[in-house]
Amino acid sequence: MSDSAPAEVTAKADQPPTGKLSGGPRRREHTLSTAGGLSALSLDALSSVAYGPEAMMLVLIAAGASALRFTLPITLVITGMLVLLVISYTQVIAAHPDGGGAYAVAKQDIGPRTSLLAAASLVVDYVLTVAVSLAAGAASLGSVFPALAHHLLLVALTGLVLLTVVNLFGISESAKLLMGPTVLFIVSIIAVIVVGALRRHPVAVIGTSEAPFHATEALGLVLILKAFAAGCSAVTGVEAIANGVPQFRKPRIRTAQRTEVSLGVLLGAMLVGLALLIRVHHVVPRGGVTVLAQLTAAAFGTGWPYYVSNLAVTLVLALAANTSFGGLPVLMSLLAKDHRLPHLFYLRAERPVYRHGIIALALLAAVLLGAVEAETNKLIPLFTIGVFVGFTISQIGLVRHWRRKRPPRWRLRAALNGVGAVMTAVAVCVFLSTKFLEGAWVVTIAVPLMMILFWQTERYYAEVASELKLGKTPPHPRKRQSIVIVPTSTVNLLTEQALCAALSISDTVIGVAVAADEKEAQHVKRAWDEWHPGVPIEVLVDPHRAFVRSVVRYVKSIQKEDLDVTVVVLIPEIIPRRRRHEILHNQRGRLLGAVLKSRTNAVVATLPFHLHE
Repeated sequence: MSDSAPAEVTAKADQPPTGKLSGGPRRREHTLSTAGGLSALSLDALSSVAYGPEAMMLVLIAAGASALRFTLPITLVITGMLVLLVISYTQVIAAHPDGGGAYAVAKQDIGPRTSLLAAASLVVDYVLTVAVSLAAGAASLGSVFPALAHHLLLVALTGLVLLTVVNLFGISESAKLLMGPTVLFIVSIIAVIVVGALRRHPVAVIGTSEAPFHATEALGLVLILKAFAAGCSAVTGVEAIANGVPQFRKPRIRTAQRTEVSLGVLLGAMLVGLALLIRVHHVVPRGGVTVLAQLTAAAFGTGWPYYVSNLAVTLVLALAANTSFGGLPVLMSLLAKDHRLPHLFYLRAERPVYRHGIIALALLAAVLLGAVEAETNKLIPLFTIGVFVGFTISQIGLVRHWRRKRPPRWRLRAALNGVGAVMTAVAVCVFLSTKFLEGAWVVTIAVPLMMILFWQTERYYAEVASELKLGKTPPHPRKRQSIVIVPTSTVNLLTEQALCAALSISDTVIGVAVAADEKEAQHVKRAWDEWHPGVPIEVLVDPHRAFVRSVVRYVKSIQKEDLDVTVVVLIPEIIPRRRRHEILHNQRGRLLGAVLKSRTNAVVATLPFHLHE
């Protein structure tokens, strides 16, 4: 392929240098253990127990309270699908230790077009995960503290800023921050299940006295499929671990697989346990309160354990957005490595985090939250479609992988992945057909647009590679005569240092100044002659004293006279003591550099001059 060379060049250029960052204890500090992986990459999946069962019940209640008896059977089916997905993604982790999940599987086992679909679906899903988690967390916090109920967007954006800052410091730091809330959340849900199961009757019933829902549909296969699709939101997020394998501690594959299995066990146990409690206590959706809050009140009453548990749920719902901060930047780096996104998404700072991916995710989520004013109900119809498309592609890719490799018991593996693909595909079809007019149409537009973006970016890089003749041996370099131009205005220490640097580059150095008239030009020349630096000066007369335009014209005239000369423009730049003072300096020089780069072939260099105390 014509653009294969840039990948090699980019990969070499972006690899961390050997030493402290590439290995040893410091590198280990910035990787995830199993517990850290559960905190940093699994909160999306774990927190879905707060809204997944309720979403299913809200569909079933349309056929009357008696239809809620199907909550447990449907939950068991969803748990069975969860088991298949966990098995599938442990296989994906082993086959693709560089991360990427469904994207990596599709690229290797299906084809480039399908890999674009997988990538676009995952990007959309990750952005939605951040928006949904923060909106749900803000809504839950508004329920506990009514004063915040009218400022949900501000609360959600504040949480987004905090998560972004923490993740810019490193994934391990975010894992440490999330460890406490994660443990508290898991303990709270398990305690609700255990204590609630031991109580014969609910300790407290909360919410409106009567459920504000009325039977409007007949119970049938279509309604059950709708409930199944809605309940599938409880398994979103199980793919994030496979997407973020490079962030795990060595041995990465084994650590990531242990994390994936631990997530599956915890999530499956919580889903089934809550479904059993719903049946035992005959819980129905009520106005002004969530189903999980009802189960908590049934187990603990409305005392302090109730508030602690609900605050833990609120916190984890908000922090579940961190799953995307761990998974999407890695996916974007893989897309950049494949030339499907700008290469800057492949760059990492001193801390091993993909900073540009984190910032891009935060900006997209902020725009989405602002568009829906942080209302969870407006986001839910968009949710899960993208991730279930990824689930389906991943399962189909694994079926083809087993058929091609034919390892021991490959038929059993292919059968498991095939069943999983059918189940997730059914969920996608039901969601699209039932939620299209409620907002799902946005996803059907966003995903193709993303695919076009990836394809166009890849095509552009291919054209650049062709023009640069990457992969081919260029002609031998030859020395050319060079002229160094130093833009200046007055004689000072900055001018002196710039001329010193210019003389070290070339023997031909010219100072260039701009004057409004001949009188000012003569004044500049006299000051230069009195200084006598041994370098000639060219004073350009322009009535408007248009410094940038005059210098650019002068550079063009030199290049036009001698096409075989290299023109270097050395621009002095003041580095102030305080960053806040940068706005007071260098604007003219930076504008000159930008115009020279866009309109000439000159080499533009800057000389930093540090101001000291």
